[in-house]
Amino acid sequence: MQIRTRMELLIEEMLDGRIFLNEAMTEFEKLYIQKALERNNEHLSKTASALGIHRNTLSKRVSNYQTAPKTAKRLISRRSR
Repeated sequence: MQIRTRMELLIEEMLDGRIFLNEAMTEFEKLYIQKALERNNEHLSKTASALGIHRNTLSKRVSNYQTAPKTAKRLISRRSR
C-alpha cells in the first residue's frame, strides 16, 4: 500500500475521532522524531542530519516534548485550587 493511501486512511480515522489539526501535527512530529532518535541510537547530531534540521533545533524540540507533560500538570493543578 502506498504511503499516501495509508496516510489518507489514518486521516479519515483521526477526523472521525475529532482530532484537531494542531494536535495531529504535534503528535506526528513527536513520534517521527522519537523513531528517528531510536534509529540513530539517541545520537542528536546524526538524528538531526537524518531529519534535515539543525542539532540545536532538534534539541529544543526534544526538550519541549519532555517538559510538556509537566507544564500541563502544573496548569491543571492551578486550576483545581
